[in-house]
Parts: sequence; C-alpha cells; structure tokens
Amino acid sequence: MSGADMMEAMAPETHSAQEKALQINLDDQRFGTFAEIGAGQEVVRWFFHAGRASATVAKTISAYDMAISDSLYGPTEHYVSRVRLESMLHREYGQLVERLGATRGGNTKFFVFADTAATHSSRRLEAGHGWLGVRFQAQAGAEPSEIIAHIEMLDRLTVNQQEAVGLAGVNLLHGAFYYQDDPGSLIATLLDGLGRHRVEVDMIKFSGPAFHAVDNRLISLQLVEQGLTDAVMFSADGEVVQPSETLSQRPVLIERGSFRPITKVVRDVIDRAREQLQDDCQLSNPAVLMEMTLNNLTSGRSIDHQDFLARVDILGALGYLVMISNYTTFDRVTQYLRNYTREQIGMAVGIPTLRQIFEEKYYAELNGGLLEGLGRLFNGAVKLLVYPTVEPDSGNLTTVETLQVAGKITNLYLYLRQNGFIESMRRFDALHLQLRPGEVLAKMQAGDPAWESMVPLQAVQLIKERGLFGYSAAARAQNTAAKDLI
Repeated sequence: MSGADMMEAMAPETHSAQEKALQINLDDQRFGTFAEIGAGQEVVRWFFHAGRASATVAKTISAYDMAISDSLYGPTEHYVSRVRLESMLHREYGQLVERLGATRGGNTKFFVFADTAATHSSRRLEAGHGWLGVRFQAQAGAEPSEIIAHIEMLDRLTVNQQEAVGLAGVNLLHGAFYYQDDPGSLIATLLDGLGRHRVEVDMIKFSGPAFHAVDNRLISLQLVEQGLTDAVMFSADGEVVQPSETLSQRPVLIERGSFRPITKVVRDVIDRAREQLQDDCQLSNPAVLMEMTLNNLTSGRSIDHQDFLARVDILGALGYLVMISNYTTFDRVTQYLRNYTREQIGMAVGIPTLRQIFEEKYYAELNGGLLEGLGRLFNGAVKLLVYPTVEPDSGNLTTVETLQVAGKITNLYLYLRQNGFIESMRRFDALHLQLRPGEVLAKMQAGDPAWESMVPLQAVQLIKERGLFGYSAAARAQNTAAKDLI
C-alpha cells in the first residue's frame, strides 16, 4: 500500500458542511457564540440553514465598523490578525460563561467560534486571508481549550472566498468537537468541501487541557505532510508562527540543510553570510531562517518525529527561526518569501548547492527551463552568498570565481556574478571546510568524542543531555568497551 493509500485509509469519513452543522446542532450539550468580522456571517449561516440552530447558537455578532469593533475588543493595528482573533475569543467566551454559567454550566459545553477575514477586492490587491479560532470546553465545567488557524483564500471571486471562509470555519469547529483526541484526523478534515486549490492553511495552534499532549510543531509538520500548505515556521522558542508575523517587509537570510546535526561550518556559513549581507546592503535585523525540506526529514518512507524535534530544538537553542517546506528548488523559496516581503533576500549556500542550482534537470517542469527557474529565483533583490568548499577528491579550494559551469551557460553565470546576484563569502573558517554532517554523525554514533569539536557548544550540550541522534547508545557502547579494558 502506497503512502497516499495509507493516508486515505486512515482519513476520517468526509461529511458535507450541512451534515457537520446539523450534527453539532443536534448535540444538546453544545451551546455558544459566533463572532465574525470582515467576510460576513459565513460560518454561522451554515448552522441556521441546517436547522435546530436555536439549540446551538447563543448569540451571533458581526462588527463591521472599526469604531464598534474597537469598542468591543480593544484597538488594534491590524483587524485581520491573531491579536484581534484572540481578543474576540477571550471577550466572547468570558461573557458567555458569565451570563449562562450559573444556569447551564452543569451540563453544557460552552464554545465560541470567531473569525476575522479580508477577501480580495478591487481596492485590496493582496489575496484574501483570515484568522479562525474556537475556544471550547471538552467537558461541561472544564477549563477551555483552543485552536487558532490562519488561512489563505485562493479563489479569484470575492463570493467564492466568502464561501471558503464558511466551509473552513464549519470544518474547524466540527473537528474541535469530534476529533480533539486525534489532531491528525482533525487536520485531514479542514479542507473538506474545499481542496488546496481554494484554501491554504499555513498555521494552526492547539492549546488548553484537551491538547495537553499535543506538540504544535508536529501538528505544523502535518500541515505540510498532508498538503494543506507548502511551508510552516517556528520561532526560536519553538512557537508556531504565521509567516507574515515574522517576515513582513523585513530582509531575509535563509540557509537550507538537514542539520543532523548542525556543524560549526554550517553555523559559520549563516553567520558570515549575515555579516556580509548587513555590511554590503546596510541591513539591520534581517530575519534569519534555517530551512529543512520534507526530503531532508525523511528516513526511508517516513519521518522520525523525535528526530525532527531534536533538530528543531537545537536550531532554536542557537537562536534561529526554523522553516519546514516541501520546496525542492530555490526558485520556489523566493516565490514563497515574496508573498511576505519585497526587501532583500539572501541565500547562504555552499559550492555543491550552487552547482545544483545551475543543473537544467531541476527545471524540466518549467516551460522556460533553467532560464525561467533562475528568473524566478532572482525575483527582486536576491543574492546568493556562497561559502567555498574543499573538493574531497583533489583537496583543492573551489570558490564562486573558480567554479566551472557547463559551457553553454558560462555567460549567464558570469552575468549573475558581475551584477552581484552571486557572491563569494569574503570570510570563512578554513579549519572546518572539510566537515560534513554525515561524517560528524557517524563519529557521534560510533562513540568517537572527536565529534564534539565539530559541533557548536549549545548543540553538543543538548545532544548529550537528551541522547539525540543515537548519542546515548554510542556513549553506552563506549563505556562498556572501556570497562572491558580494565
């Protein structure tokens, strides 16, 4: 059975929005408020149409006017934002429990659904997007749990985007009630009746007692694995973030890799690139991203979740933002980042990666081939900052200036160099140029203590404290061998 077949076999049964709304309306323990801003009463509309809404809906409210919205939920810089959504959930839930807790709290599971969304319009050139959330009691009288999500609406027509908000909201509310013990299945139902061509879910966060065992980083990983989005991000402290919260109109520096483990040379690559980018472009405070693709994470046919978390923890301990994507080529990374910023983008790469960027086979699916791919890669202010490498066969140092590319693209390569799209890093650590993550990992798993000098100190400490990447087994074997010699 293929991976796709297995996922299909495990997926929950699909129901229409009408069926889902009716199921909730017929659940006499559920009672709550719907608060919707921006795209109309699109979610609660399904509950009115399904029938028996009076058993479910305590109140519905839509605050279109900004002054009214501010008076209800407090002033905010952005009305379609996580801050506004959370204030809506907090106020409406508190008011619901205050007014009905004494009379219905013993046998009612209270909830609040909220959304704030902006559709595409003639005055607003950006794609539609919205924040959706539900705060709910898993049991009557329990402390509330919460799910918040961010969606991008991809339909061209406003009316279709409004419909998409309604469907996504019903799916989220139904999933919170009936799949709270199975977040993977909950995610699988979020696009019921929609499909990825209409909606992208690029951020979701679970919190509260119903989700005490949930790691939101693994949930975010499932968004990419299940195809609800192409990329997700975590802050250095492990919090899931929506990209615009971190990248909006900021310069960005990104390095791609497997980071298993991160070595001193990998860290030197990003640090030197940041220094050079800041000096040459006079940038301050660029967002620094360390990106792993699904291919980087896959071992065999599946992803080892503990191994994934180990890499994220180490990168976070070093202060980096982490991005997980399904992007196989760099031009798709540029396209993704351009959704959030028009500022300078720097990509820190090594010579082996630079070679791959100029291989035509990676652009075979594009009508314009390599030329189209490079045009997408260098969209706007984009610069490749290239770390030199020591060739394993000859021991020679290869740089941007000495790299040999295929003859037919030599002039194109020279053009990109001469116009500052590709630059050598002026500073690098020659002592660590021959370090390769695979060799470092092999030493670690073999119990060879030399690996510790090849990895940043914070990473060494985490690996040893938690026994990551097979370190514990190696250490035990080494201790056993030492005892045998006594």
